[in-house]
Amino acid sequence: MKRQIIDTIEQYDKIIIHRHVRPDPDAYGSQVGLKELIKKNYPNKQVFASGRHDDLLSYLAEQDVVSEEDYNGALVIVTDTGNTERIDAEFFGSGSYCVKIDHHPNVDPYGDLRWVDTDSSSTSEMIYELFEEGRKHYGWQMSDASARLLFAGIVGDTGRFIFPSATVRTFEVASELIKYNFDRTKLYAGMYEEDRRILHLKGYIYQNFIMNDQGMAYIKIDKKILQEFNVSASETSQLVGVLGDVRGICAWVIFVEEDDQIRVRLRSKGPVINGLAAQYNGGGHPLASGASVYNWQQADEIIEKLKALCA
Repeated sequence: MKRQIIDTIEQYDKIIIHRHVRPDPDAYGSQVGLKELIKKNYPNKQVFASGRHDDLLSYLAEQDVVSEEDYNGALVIVTDTGNTERIDAEFFGSGSYCVKIDHHPNVDPYGDLRWVDTDSSSTSEMIYELFEEGRKHYGWQMSDASARLLFAGIVGDTGRFIFPSATVRTFEVASELIKYNFDRTKLYAGMYEEDRRILHLKGYIYQNFIMNDQGMAYIKIDKKILQEFNVSASETSQLVGVLGDVRGICAWVIFVEEDDQIRVRLRSKGPVINGLAAQYNGGGHPLASGASVYNWQQADEIIEKLKALCA
């Protein structure tokens, strides 16, 4: 499969790479890391990383501006995205050929060529595996920029290597990436800096979440609360794991109100939740998923369904 992907990359002069909406470090790491890897080894190709930029990830990379015309004759690669509803792209279907590279469950087998590895810690780790195949058979080289991004993606999706998804292979890949020239201290500072606003909102969550007897917990953060703490909806992504430290919780959901929707962030210590997320315009991992609803009544539906999963 990796050889097929590389052969496909070699066939196209223009490549547009996408990732999922509401990006995290692995989304940017795998997407832009792959872009930098292709640019290093095929400098004459046009390679774009497309999607709505998240300012919280500016320390990692920026996104390119891509027009609908750019898709004519282009290869489209989508990384770290389990289903088409979560692809951050308006015209991704307008390309000539589509490749899916992902480590989420393959609930939506989109694309003309698919490489899905649910045993991988992150899609960034998979991109490194692609590099190794390219190095062995095509003479590929790794750039410092790509190594930095792939390392960030792995760190982000493994929770700094403490999640069970971090395997022996993950540590082997990380040990190879840190041989390249990038500032890990600066990278960590960008990934894990918490200012007073975030810390204060974290305290609010600890004081106001609701938990039932089965260990299901939730909290609703509306626009009024965001304004009170001067925190953006995107910045709340840093707080999605805080309830995991509370004794007795088996699964939890954090709702964050935006102008046009309510973000749903689901996490679990046991019950599989990505099926529930898929019912509400979302998806993800069995124990970490995201979704979107459009009123608080739908949010209450998710609460009741999550209660049933924990029962």
